[in-house]
Amino acid sequence: MKSKEQKQKDLEALSKELNDAKSAMVITFGGLTVGKDQEFRSQLRDLGAKYQVVKNTIARLAVKDSPYSEMEEHFQGMSAIAWTESDPVDLSKTISKFVKENKDKYTFKVGIVEGKVVDFSQVEAIADLPSKDALIGKLLYLLNAPAQRLATVLSAIPRDLAVVLGQIAEGKGDLKAPEAEAKEETTETAATEEAKVEETTTEETVETAPEEAKAEASEETAETEAAPTSEENKEEAKAEDSEEKSEE
Repeated sequence: MKSKEQKQKDLEALSKELNDAKSAMVITFGGLTVGKDQEFRSQLRDLGAKYQVVKNTIARLAVKDSPYSEMEEHFQGMSAIAWTESDPVDLSKTISKFVKENKDKYTFKVGIVEGKVVDFSQVEAIADLPSKDALIGKLLYLLNAPAQRLATVLSAIPRDLAVVLGQIAEGKGDLKAPEAEAKEETTETAATEEAKVEETTTEETVETAPEEAKAEASEETAETEAAPTSEENKEEAKAEDSEEKSEE
């Protein structure tokens, strides 16, 4: 049996540990084997959390005037406390999983996460969140993504870089590859040249038409002048008749 001095030391040590903790959870157990207890302790130790089976009287005194005072009424029967000074998500994941897998031996009582009292359903919800390390990793990815894209652009040839930066300066939403842009420029130039050729051909046609019309009119006039009139034909006929009579 522990002496009064030893109990006082245990109380002070537990009080100090909880004051430094960010989150703590109370668990009760029954029919526990040594192997299962060691397995649970090992999992908590691997994530940097601490676990201790406590006497209810000492535990009540330890939390009485602390941020965990609302745990006081839950220290009944067999009690143990798990706490952590770091990410509460990892602690929630381990406890929720282990309690569900060993519900015949462990029962969750109460928890306090970042100053708020939580029940087991809330611990499960916290366990579904990404861990602090995972969130930091995502944040770093988001911060590094623009830098990676910039590095890709800077690795392009100078002409490509100038085209891209020019499009950005003009506020174009859809940036085009330099090769595609050059192809479009070539197509536009060809279309312009073709339009010019068609326009020139049309003008030449319009100018040539009047000349052709004049030439045709001249030909018709010449033919008309060259053809004998009806009066001339009559005179020629009379002259022929007179000659025939004279001969007779």
